[in-house]
Amino acid sequence: MILLIANPAYSEEASQELQVITTLADVIRPAGLFFSLIIIIVVWILLNVIKKIVTELTDVFAERRLLFQKVLLFVQFIIYFATFATVILLSFDISKELLAIMGGTLAVAIGFAMKDLAASIVAGITIMFDRPFQVGDRVRFGGEYGDVINIGLRSVKLQTLNDDVVTIPNNVFLSDITASGNYGELDMQIQIEFFVDPYQDLIKAERIIRENAALSKFVYLNKPIVVNISQVLNHNFVVYQLVLKLYVLDTRYEKNLQTDITLRVKEQFELHGIKLPSIELSGDPRESAVL
Repeated sequence: MILLIANPAYSEEASQELQVITTLADVIRPAGLFFSLIIIIVVWILLNVIKKIVTELTDVFAERRLLFQKVLLFVQFIIYFATFATVILLSFDISKELLAIMGGTLAVAIGFAMKDLAASIVAGITIMFDRPFQVGDRVRFGGEYGDVINIGLRSVKLQTLNDDVVTIPNNVFLSDITASGNYGELDMQIQIEFFVDPYQDLIKAERIIRENAALSKFVYLNKPIVVNISQVLNHNFVVYQLVLKLYVLDTRYEKNLQTDITLRVKEQFELHGIKLPSIELSGDPRESAVL
């Protein structure tokens, strides 16, 4: 008796599942799936070719590097959306039945399983219009420091100075602070610190630093070169801190500029008899009290 009662319910459920499968089979276009696969492969090849061309152009026209990267990002977004729409239209026979099935079956799954993905996509679009940073900017975020090499629908790729590529979800940028060193410009301000013995000629030391900074081929001379001097107290010993502030010609040469100037200044300090602090500093002098 129990089997007679349960079987109709089971049959009805199985019939509904069969109806869903049949409807899906009716709306899927096999030929469209084949052409969609071809389109995806062609688009993938096309994007790689475009990226290669842009990379070569940025090497030839270095002053236009950021402009080329912005255009590449815009083109990528257009291609992504166009490809997605084309694949959907070719692969499925869009009808009320399909919309009902997709809406009823996938709504819950999309709501939970793709919550973070949807948030990242929305955040990616927000980044495109709000522009807290741009492709080519040198940024500091979440302990990472490097160049933004790609802003995608889901994530931002950051290339650090150690040549690591860090992938960060877009939605993270909406809640945390991001510092951009150049914000769309090629040049960027950097700081180089020098410490000298308290009994040295500070005027001469400052002049040596300023002159050698201006001689570097990596410095951007259209913006000011400044040297700030302060006394730093460390474990009852006073040393002088000279902070050089200047602009690098291109963010890619940040470390080249720092190395070049440091070597030049060290050589000139030795030549003019300007001594470095003879005491061993304990800890970071910048964390000590400034007189």
